[in-house]
Amino acid sequence: MAGRLLQRIDAARIAGRRFLLGCPTGRTPRPIYDAMARRLSATGHELSHLVLVMMDEYLTPDGDGFRYADERNPWSCHHFARTKIVEVWNGRLAPAYQLRHEHVWFPDPKSPAGYDDRIEDAGGIDFFALASGASDGHVAFNPPGSTRDSVTRVVALSEETRRDNLKTFPEFGRLEAVPDHGVSVGLTTIAGAKECAMVVWGAGKRITLQKMRKENRYQADWPATIIHECKGEIICDAEAAAQ
Repeated sequence: MAGRLLQRIDAARIAGRRFLLGCPTGRTPRPIYDAMARRLSATGHELSHLVLVMMDEYLTPDGDGFRYADERNPWSCHHFARTKIVEVWNGRLAPAYQLRHEHVWFPDPKSPAGYDDRIEDAGGIDFFALASGASDGHVAFNPPGSTRDSVTRVVALSEETRRDNLKTFPEFGRLEAVPDHGVSVGLTTIAGAKECAMVVWGAGKRITLQKMRKENRYQADWPATIIHECKGEIICDAEAAAQ
């Protein structure tokens, strides 16, 4: 995955255009991001034209609406993007080649639909790396029951999603500390990418892999099946594929 992504990012640079990379946070993409960092140390690819299209963020109440969770929290997606992606990748590159901080995009809870417009105006997402929730198949914060035509929006997080996120970020301490709302790209946003890969690894992802392989089109009770509506593939390891 790291080699494939860097190849595509470099091809976009040669063609003189931006490259929009859809990014999840959490456990699943960490090995990919770390492998990209190692390759950047060896190759010095340029990332100044790269745009990270982040999938989601936790929200906290703000009057009648919501605002981003404090990015100083280690479980916030802003914190993850900065400390696990941008700072790590840029630390391997000369200043002129570094990923620009203004090229890290998040959906705005005040105007979530504007995210889809922004993506479309930029030419669309070139590659979307996807991850699936282990217990309910959520993708980004899209819970079971999400419609195929869903767009970027504020969503109530299911208890299963919140429990998965507690495992991902033990810094929460307890389930009650996990926010119950988030802003998330929709399934239409994901399926509109030019290319996608759903990455599942580890024994904990066996059920979601089985669910995805069983279907050949989107099923609302398991949002990860959106991969069948994408130009993409499922990438798994031996542990996830066991049984």
